[in-house]
Amino acid sequence: MGLRYALFDLDNTLYPQDSGLWEAIGERINLYMTERLGLDPLGVTALRESYLAAFGTTLNGLRSEYGIDEREFLAFVHDLPLERYLRADPELDAMLDRLPWTKVILTNADEPHARRVLGRLGIDRHFQRIIDIHALEFVNKPDRRAYTRACELIGARPDECIFLEDSIRNLVAARELGMRTVLVGGGPADGIDHGIARLLDLETLLNGDQPAGYR
Repeated sequence: MGLRYALFDLDNTLYPQDSGLWEAIGERINLYMTERLGLDPLGVTALRESYLAAFGTTLNGLRSEYGIDEREFLAFVHDLPLERYLRADPELDAMLDRLPWTKVILTNADEPHARRVLGRLGIDRHFQRIIDIHALEFVNKPDRRAYTRACELIGARPDECIFLEDSIRNLVAARELGMRTVLVGGGPADGIDHGIARLLDLETLLNGDQPAGYR
């Protein structure tokens, strides 16, 4: 059986990585840690890096060590004027329309943020489902269980899925499970299948290396 599902990461994958949005979210995370938790600003960056290594996200690190309110955290860090960073992307909209697979968002963020981003880009109509951190029950990428859970939620086998993401670490875990993997924003790397400079290059990749089910 060929590919049937395209799973897309959200941040820094569906929109250009130079938009500044991801950096702004990072600043909001730092602000939350210093203002809400009273942590030393000089130590926040190192602490976030340690959480990323140990838990996969700052959120789960803070949940484990400080018992924070997840919804409050997510609302705080995503409280940004998206119009400063994103605009409608007709080219991406058209490309997504041509892809024959069922399209799903798989993100460590939450659904409200995902819907705002998709709406701002003008591509929300393409995605059958948003699998967010709540749907994953806070078992986030790159934990193998996150991908297993995503497949269960959409009724797919891993080998029926192509996964597009800007994190090599997250892609390696998906590929080990059997998904076809595409790094967005970088070249080929060990442990993944393909690399493209931007998401709009996906069709060029597929036209040269056509997977089953693609037209």
